[in-house]
Amino acid sequence: MTHLFRVIVPVSDIEAAAVFYGAILNQSGTRISPGRHYFECGGTILACFDSKADGEQATSTPNPQHIYLSENDLEAVYERCQAVRAEFDDKQLQEGGPSLGEIATRPWGERSFYLHDPFGNPVCFVDDKTVFTG
Repeated sequence: MTHLFRVIVPVSDIEAAAVFYGAILNQSGTRISPGRHYFECGGTILACFDSKADGEQATSTPNPQHIYLSENDLEAVYERCQAVRAEFDDKQLQEGGPSLGEIATRPWGERSFYLHDPFGNPVCFVDDKTVFTG
């Protein structure tokens, strides 16, 4: 059986990434190498990776699609994201509806909010009681 065990999040400043993700994930994580900092997320590692700090010549670009994280206390993680001045997504799915950056129930039933980390990576937090897997 295949098991997803690591997701890479490209960053341009590993120190800032460790602080940002440590704050929103409410854990310190572990520095693995000069350019890698790992956070345990329910059996999958969220790996912040700064290619320059790890000695590579090329820089990485932000992920093109969201990373989805489920959370049992969505309000608490939202407050932590506000505290570190996360860039919440102000786009709306439908005119007059809530922005994606607000905690809201989406048309597919998930209660969530969307943001971008300081490095341009899109992230979504979902209430673990409403996760939709198809």
